[in-house]
Amino acid sequence: MNILILGATGFIGSVVAARLAADGHAVTGLGRNPERARLKQPAINWRRADLSRMTKAEDWEDLLKDQHAVVNCAGALQDGLSDDLAATQGDAMLALYSAAKRSQPLMVQISARTAGAAGDLPFLATKRRADEALAASGMPHLILRPALVLGRNAHGGSSLIRALAAFPLALPLIHAESGVETLSVDDVAEAVSRAVSGDLRGDIVLAADEVLTLADLVRLHRQWLGLPPARVFSLAPRLAQPVTWLADVAGVLGWRSPLRSTAMTVMSEGIKSAKAESGLAATSAAATLSANPSGVQDLWFARLYLLKPLVISGLSAFWLLSGLIPPLVLEKASAHFLPFMPEAAAAMLTLVTCLIDIALGAAVLIRPLAKRALLGMLAVSLAYLTGGTLLEPALWLDPLGPLVKVLPSILLTLTALATLDER
Repeated sequence: MNILILGATGFIGSVVAARLAADGHAVTGLGRNPERARLKQPAINWRRADLSRMTKAEDWEDLLKDQHAVVNCAGALQDGLSDDLAATQGDAMLALYSAAKRSQPLMVQISARTAGAAGDLPFLATKRRADEALAASGMPHLILRPALVLGRNAHGGSSLIRALAAFPLALPLIHAESGVETLSVDDVAEAVSRAVSGDLRGDIVLAADEVLTLADLVRLHRQWLGLPPARVFSLAPRLAQPVTWLADVAGVLGWRSPLRSTAMTVMSEGIKSAKAESGLAATSAAATLSANPSGVQDLWFARLYLLKPLVISGLSAFWLLSGLIPPLVLEKASAHFLPFMPEAAAAMLTLVTCLIDIALGAAVLIRPLAKRALLGMLAVSLAYLTGGTLLEPALWLDPLGPLVKVLPSILLTLTALATLDER
């Protein structure tokens, strides 16, 4: 069969795409970065697409040509610079169903439980809108509602669980006793495979039989990482409010933090549901982890995950302060240039470099601009080192180390670049 997969570069979508390709199907994957995806999965026909801009039926007509099934693995947690929930999870799906009415392909929607405390938030409200439209469309379909999905890789909530499990000495948790159902990402791929083969339809909740507390799940991941047991400290939800607020601000700037308010609202009542008999097996958390033994790369990822926002914000603060402080003492700051140029030119050059520093410090906070800002920081740092060495080499011996301090800044920038990718 010819199968179109939306969100094929994501955590779930990449596994589903690989499974369907292994089943012998001709798979076309949509993603925002098909060039990199093509290197990782060359057996798949990759197409560039941004669902937030595909809100009309005609946007889908060429992609749907000759397709026998469409699998939607795309999704987003909260609105922000990188995501538009109403467009991606709502309008784009309605446009897809409208365009597909003539050819009637099988529609497989990877959704979520849309009731509960977070049911009215945009994340689940847009999911529910698409689910209801699909159910009423008359097209053959499967709406699959998996619990928390675990696998060899991690993304979003599962990444946060690994990071919490790697905390030194103790495990500080909000909603530590909330119940969590899980399953393996391979279980999701198996369900999609069965749907494509023709024997699975309807609206199905998929989760393992066990219900763990969040504390138990974090302890299980800590054991998986090979770390000694640590005591769990259950924190009051109000203590998380400043972190959640900062995560929401970061979300507006395009960073997809799993600590945003939507995720915290979902977690406040746990990730559980009343399962109906579906005939589908789901793998427990312990079995999923034991089937994918951790390596040192997993420990590195877990330890670096929560350091990443600190690295980015630290670099931002360093560059912003580097640009904001010199104008307060402009005469002293521009004195280094006086042996080489007039006073007015020295003052102007100082102000220009300050503006560059401020621009880089602000730009690195905006996710779509972060990579270019980090590369700009490297270029400007090397220019500062080169210029300072040529014009005033004695600065290397300055007790305050104005040039020496640039070196750790460069290393921190390289660390930020190395950890910037999200998937």
